[in-house]
Amino acid sequence: MCRHLAYLGPPVTLDALVISQPWSLRRQSFEPRHQSHGRFNGDGFGVGWYAFEHRREPARFRTPTPMWADRSFTSIAGVVTSEAVLAAVRAASEGLPVEESGNAPFVHDQWLFSLNGTVDHFLEGVGVALRRMVRDEFLSTIQGVTDSEVLFAMTLDLLDKGASLADAFDDVIDAVTRLTTARINLLITDGGQIVASAYGNSLFARRTDDSVIVASEPFDDEPGWEAVPDNSIVEAAVGAFSVRPR
Repeated sequence: MCRHLAYLGPPVTLDALVISQPWSLRRQSFEPRHQSHGRFNGDGFGVGWYAFEHRREPARFRTPTPMWADRSFTSIAGVVTSEAVLAAVRAASEGLPVEESGNAPFVHDQWLFSLNGTVDHFLEGVGVALRRMVRDEFLSTIQGVTDSEVLFAMTLDLLDKGASLADAFDDVIDAVTRLTTARINLLITDGGQIVASAYGNSLFARRTDDSVIVASEPFDDEPGWEAVPDNSIVEAAVGAFSVRPR
């Protein structure tokens, strides 16, 4: 069912966020502690990060290789630093292919996006119904065949119509759950803010004076992690944090 995290704060290496922590995303790819549906996230991974001194759009690394087996990324991660990161390890939904296009984070303009969850019956008509809700301009952003990308396109369409990130996530979850059952933990950032939903999967947050992390589960056992109630929306930035029920 995937595991993901987003970080905002002082520059930090990708290694420090996703590899070297005691319960890092790399370890969560084969040994998650809070994952209730499936126990194996070996269908690839992706990391997106911002380098605002160079450009507004994020950089991204994705591969269908499990994180624990990718030595090239391990080498790179120790020397790449960023003030804003979104990363995810993947467990592919049933019937969906294991390929690079299926891996979060998904990118459009300044946005990085991830789904921890699944849309039930997506390949049995639900996916078609959801695509019909999206204008052609945003359907054209979809490169693969995953439910994640369709939910991202729905979000982008709603944002373009003037919705806030939190309201867009509310509307996406409502649209999906009118059609089918689902677990829909959505996560998005533009490098300055993070918005996430907790809907059927675990979600935690940790804040300091100069940083914030929103993650499927804690990557260490240090104090400060807060469990986010199910059926909630998180809005976070450095120095600002709120959780509200849907």
